[in-house]
Amino acid sequence: MSRPAAPPHGSRRLPWRRVELVSLDFEATGLDFERDTIVSFGTVPLHEGRIDIGFADYELVDPGEVAPSPDSITVHGLLPGDLRGAQGLDAARASLGRQIEGRFLVTWAGIVEAGFLNRMYGGGVRSWLRRCIDARELMFALEEDPPLPFTLSSVAERLGVPVASAHHALDDALVTAQVFLIAAARLEAKGVRTVRDLQRTVRPAPPLLRRPRAALG
Repeated sequence: MSRPAAPPHGSRRLPWRRVELVSLDFEATGLDFERDTIVSFGTVPLHEGRIDIGFADYELVDPGEVAPSPDSITVHGLLPGDLRGAQGLDAARASLGRQIEGRFLVTWAGIVEAGFLNRMYGGGVRSWLRRCIDARELMFALEEDPPLPFTLSSVAERLGVPVASAHHALDDALVTAQVFLIAAARLEAKGVRTVRDLQRTVRPAPPLLRRPRAALG
């Protein structure tokens, strides 16, 4: 299948509430983008600044000959037997393509989604990152000194967003969508309004220690 079409040209300059978005989460056999592959995905569309839960999607994917690593199973809980009989990667590629066609992607730590999207469709990780709005970066920008660990679940808890099943692809996509809406609304009040504005919102750099000797003394 060909790569799903990108959002319309020029749409990065539009207010984020006026573009089509979809929150995306993958679970995978591991995090080696050369070897590993996805075992499930969840998508949650956002339309006009609202979650469109009626069109959310969750699908399992049979990874074929790529066995899930023990570490990945510990994270997502999907055993090889759970994936046996699920759709193959070609069918998943077509199904996911329909979900993300023409939309910007809302992610949590989008480099992971970009890596697997590049493995599935090609086009380069950088081109996929240009379609991502990273809710993790938005929250980093809002919180000057965030407590650790800075995970999706811990941030959701601080925001009062319910987490039903961490590391389940659909629940993570739904939680990411809710965290994104809260972060984007708060940034909107600071003048961050367009997709491009959100994509350029990253964590502040640490202050330079201009006089280290004096500071240590």
